[in-house]
Amino acid sequence: MPKFYARRRLSILGALTALIASVAVLNGPTASAALPTPVSAATARTYLASLTVATENRTGYDRDLFPTWITISGTCNTREYILKRDGSNVVTNSACTATSGSWYSPYDGATWTAASDLDIDHLVPLAEAWDSGASAWTTAQRQAFANDVTRPQLLAVTDNVNQSKGDQDPATWMPSLTSYRCTYVRAWVQVKYYYDLSVDSAEKTALTNYLANC
Repeated sequence: MPKFYARRRLSILGALTALIASVAVLNGPTASAALPTPVSAATARTYLASLTVATENRTGYDRDLFPTWITISGTCNTREYILKRDGSNVVTNSACTATSGSWYSPYDGATWTAASDLDIDHLVPLAEAWDSGASAWTTAQRQAFANDVTRPQLLAVTDNVNQSKGDQDPATWMPSLTSYRCTYVRAWVQVKYYYDLSVDSAEKTALTNYLANC
């Protein structure tokens, strides 16, 4: 059973922390700090050491098994919520669609003024989660993972960068902006630990090496 059920007592504190972070971001100059702050490198190293190492298995995977996007607040679905959180001076219409704003993509350092140029990246991709243990979850559990705005799991980034990443893990893909890599691996490990997902050997080696430099 995923660890998040064992940690349900911490959910209120986590939600409040995320809310505070989101408010701070909406008043900030760029979206570079929009991702909920991941655990420290030291904590990430401790988490990583406890993760199960296992061979990945994609048998039966279908993206539709991870329902997206759901309503998060008012008329805003997950994508719209993240676009508003991660942008600067974002203006939305009554349907919560972003009509203007500015977005900084921390993966590649690009800035965009059209929401259509951005994808919402699942930092730990849905297929990767399936390979690592989510195949045993219920649809409701996979929906919660795919729309998690509390953990450092969702981020607005340049669309073609997200498409280039696809379902790769840190052994084969990392943000081109090297200054963001420490944040990225700390977030990756935190999400995997929270959801009790495994890592494969190459993934663990890559994460270990990147965290050693954080």
